[in-house]
Amino acid sequence: MELGIALAILGAALAVALSGIGSAMGIGFVGRSAAGLISEEPEKFGKALLLQVLPGTQGIYGFLAAVLALQKIGIFGGEILTIPGEVGFQILFACLPIALAGLISGVYQGKVSSAGISTLAKKPEEVGKAIILSAMVETYAVISLLATILILNGISV
Repeated sequence: MELGIALAILGAALAVALSGIGSAMGIGFVGRSAAGLISEEPEKFGKALLLQVLPGTQGIYGFLAAVLALQKIGIFGGEILTIPGEVGFQILFACLPIALAGLISGVYQGKVSSAGISTLAKKPEEVGKAIILSAMVETYAVISLLATILILNGISV
């Protein structure tokens, strides 16, 4: 395999893996808190689930970035392009914004959502505020995804 293709695939793999790890960790934090709440108040499951799924979006963003990177090198067309190492590095670096921001924001969004479970337990009518606080963390994952997309679109293969 050529260096350029290997680097591009590494970028796609990092986008999926790191953002997926962040999402898994974040969802895990909220799941632990939610499990305690619904063991006492099972009727709050739906709202707790909403808080739990919020950190999962980073993994989706990483997957989208990986698909775009792999599409760029022709993996889905059946014929992988020959690209120089420099272009492979460009694709690798283009995938880093969502890879790193997805990892970190997924973890922190999970922590904020986990705290939101406490709001749901004490003041269920205020759960919308907890959702907004959690969604604010995601803003930076969205910005990073957009940066990754813009950078990928600017790379000529």
